[in-house]
Amino acid sequence: MQRLYDFLRRHPTGVDSFWAVFLFGISLVGEVARREARGTDSPAVIVPIVLLLCLVIALRRRMPEKMLLLTIGLGLAQVALDVETTAADFAMLVIVYTVAATGARWASWLALAVGLCAAPTAQLRWPNEHSSGLGNLATMVFMTVPFALAWVLGDSIRTRRAYFAQLEERATRLEKEREAQAKVAVAAERARIARELHDVVAHNVSVMVVQADGAAYVLDAAPDQAKKALETISSTGRQALAEMRRLLGVLRTGEHKEVGEYVPQPDVEQIDDLVEQCRTSGLPVDFKVEGTPRPLPSGVELTAYRIVQEALTNTRKHGGPNTGASVRLVYFDDGLGLLVEDDGKGAPHELYEEGGADGQGHGLIGMRERVGMVGGTLDAGPRPGGGFRISALLPLKPAH
Repeated sequence: MQRLYDFLRRHPTGVDSFWAVFLFGISLVGEVARREARGTDSPAVIVPIVLLLCLVIALRRRMPEKMLLLTIGLGLAQVALDVETTAADFAMLVIVYTVAATGARWASWLALAVGLCAAPTAQLRWPNEHSSGLGNLATMVFMTVPFALAWVLGDSIRTRRAYFAQLEERATRLEKEREAQAKVAVAAERARIARELHDVVAHNVSVMVVQADGAAYVLDAAPDQAKKALETISSTGRQALAEMRRLLGVLRTGEHKEVGEYVPQPDVEQIDDLVEQCRTSGLPVDFKVEGTPRPLPSGVELTAYRIVQEALTNTRKHGGPNTGASVRLVYFDDGLGLLVEDDGKGAPHELYEEGGADGQGHGLIGMRERVGMVGGTLDAGPRPGGGFRISALLPLKPAH
């Protein structure tokens, strides 16, 4: 049935043509019966009139305004040539509905006027000789009502379609605006990440310069210390190269950091201070570290800190009263795991997407960007029973 329905929707003119042929057959049968009942021949012009009225049915959706004008002309021809109404005149009722639903506005009002005049004109031209004047008046009113109802139904469908088209246009516009806002948020977050990674690389280079100066100073007097300094330079240089690769993949904006001394960005060790700040502000936070802590790439440490910061900020903003949170850091052999959960009332997922730590970040958008920069994975969503959960896995080795 669904396939049949889809086929009919794809071929409206074919469906209308079928009903036009059906109406033509009924009209001819009706004329034959009328001729036998009266014993007189029908006018010869009745066949082309019936044929053209059936053509109106077939082409009503392709050219509604032209078919309305054709119908008006055929109606006037019937009155002038004394061709009484037939079953084919049902096309007048159909074209009134069609023009009211899909035609131009001027054609819709014309169809209403013609529909209201059709029945009175026919009743005056061919009155029922066996009925009184009051009976003819009642018949006139009764025959006018279907034309009025057809126009009202068609105009209602026109209004409904226009309303739904407006809703679709508004939804499309809002979706485009939302995509544009998301792109702006991603660009802003990438610019922020780029600036922070720039500071990380600059700090590593500063460390390398200091170590190189120290190695050159003690090279003759303390070769062991110089060797350790060179090892530190090598390790720091590799880490700086890894951060530089990430930095090159981030879109930069025209904003520049003020001139001054570069300082290292937040790291994993400062998460404890962040948790303590949340506790001081009234948010109970359970913080645990599992596994053996060890040095991590600066980009990974910065990403871990920002994820915890964003997650706890969202908890304070959307969790509601009497909300508690927990933070877990798990050191694996090849990665760092993060799990931040809260038991608050939560908020729509879109608010987490748009939120941000300290009003600077962009919630989950920023988290995904940061995690993507270090080649990690992020999973965020509501918890069963209430609250929100954010889990991330950050690889210790940069992805190439």
